[in-house]
Formats: sequence, C-alpha cells, structure tokens
Amino acid sequence: MNRPRTPAHPGYLRVVRASAWYDLVVTAGFATPWTYALLHDALSSAGDALGLGALPELDPWQVLFADLMGSLVVVWAVLRIVRPLPEHGLFDGVARALFAIWQAYALAHGVSRLLWLFLCVEAAFGVLQLGPWWWGRKADVRGDDAGRSGGRPLGAASR
Repeated sequence: MNRPRTPAHPGYLRVVRASAWYDLVVTAGFATPWTYALLHDALSSAGDALGLGALPELDPWQVLFADLMGSLVVVWAVLRIVRPLPEHGLFDGVARALFAIWQAYALAHGVSRLLWLFLCVEAAFGVLQLGPWWWGRKADVRGDDAGRSGGRPLGAASR
C-alpha cells in the first residue's frame, strides 16, 4: 500500500520548496507599491476579461496591506527555498489553511472570482504540507510505523 511521505522524506522537502517558489513568483509583485500597482492593473484586466470581476480601485490602505503581505511572504519563501525544513512545511501548511479560510470569506462577500485561482493553489499546497503531519501522527498513535522505525513510533528517541 502506498503510504504518505513523512515530513522528513526528501519528497516532502521538495513540496516545501515548490510551494516556496510558487509564493515567490506569485507574491513578489505585491511587495512594493510600484509593482503592486502594475500587478493590480494586470489582475483587474484579467478578471474583467475572463468575466470573473475586476478588482476595486487602489487606495493607500489596500496598497499598504498588499505590500506588507507581499514583503512577508517573499521573505518566508526565500527562507523555505534556501533551507527547507519539515517544520517549515508544517507552519506553511497552517498559514495556507488560514489564507484559504480568509480567501473563502472574501469570496463569500463578493470579491472577484479571480480569487478562486489562488484559493485552489493555497488549499492544494496546504493539504500536501499538512497531510504527512496528520497521517504521521495518526500512524504514531496506531503504531503503524513500528516496522519502518525499528520498533519505535516516528519521532521517538532511540535509547
């Protein structure tokens, strides 16, 4: 039976790094007022052309919060690219769950349906990064990993 990869598995760290590259590419444009203005116009035009709805006009508060979010996500992405750790995947998965909740809330309150594209990616990377932690913990409780870990549950110290 195919078992989910554990957070320490090299494949899991590739997912952590891939999610970081996605974040860097997608959020770099949010990091400065100048790039955000260009990105805002492009996203608004795309949403309008696809019939998903345009973005609201820019205002200084919106730009400030977009820049704060963009700056933080860019730094967080670079950390995960340079030094991906299993714990980074766990925390990023939690952050993605929160982002997805707030994106769903915004969609329920009438924002451009263009946000669905971002929500789907957030949810997918969230599941990919949280799943192994969830399934790994369940396996610890059931003792399913005893054979792979020398009779010890995953995470148990050797004596």
